[in-house]
Amino acid sequence: MTSISENPTRADELRDRLQRVRNRIAAAERPAGAAEPHLIVVTKYFPASDVGILAGLGVRDVGENKDQEAAAKAADLAHLDLDWHFIGQLQSNKAKSVVRYAASVHSVDRRSLVTALGKAMAAEQRRRESEGLAPRGDLSCFLQVDLRDDAARAADPGRGGALPEDLPLLAETVAATPGLLLSGLMAVAPLGADAGEAFARLRELSGQLQAQHPGARSISAGMSSDLEAALAHGATHLRIGSDVLGPRPPVR
Repeated sequence: MTSISENPTRADELRDRLQRVRNRIAAAERPAGAAEPHLIVVTKYFPASDVGILAGLGVRDVGENKDQEAAAKAADLAHLDLDWHFIGQLQSNKAKSVVRYAASVHSVDRRSLVTALGKAMAAEQRRRESEGLAPRGDLSCFLQVDLRDDAARAADPGRGGALPEDLPLLAETVAATPGLLLSGLMAVAPLGADAGEAFARLRELSGQLQAQHPGARSISAGMSSDLEAALAHGATHLRIGSDVLGPRPPVR
């Protein structure tokens, strides 16, 4: 494990930033009886050494957006007890790679991706069996929902997320696929919209999902700028990047 003393300046910075975020979470209002949320630290574009430092500070949930970067970090840090969360848009041809390291995918937004993940999970279990390895657990799947209005979708149609009306069929597809576990919903508050209103809608959709799939209770919502609004509306998983890690390093 990376020792915090190996890079005291960066370690001190991460410790202070992480504590500030934890303080915000502790001070935020949450629904009565809500459990402590999972803090997923999003480390895209930051080195594996930062993840090692964070692990030494008690972080266990790590989020990544790009498969190539995530796979490399997961391999480098395989000795650490970490849960890797894939949170970016996922191409179906990357499913086979993602299931090798990810505990969950937060961006399931179409049936073709569900099919690809199901096939990838079956292949991964066969690989593990042939190599004498223990089978992996089911892949936790969050359905990503697009909370934007029609005008915003028309202006930028390339963003990920299923339409709210498409969630029931998507949920049934996940629930019926061996190796996949339907965990709940994920969403990003639309740009320029009131985050509280967006997450209230997400909580409403979560209630509808749970009526048909009682185990799908998780809500992945909230980033650095709006974690309080997300927690107020029942978020169980927060995806926090810049407030823990600082400004994104230059991409080369």
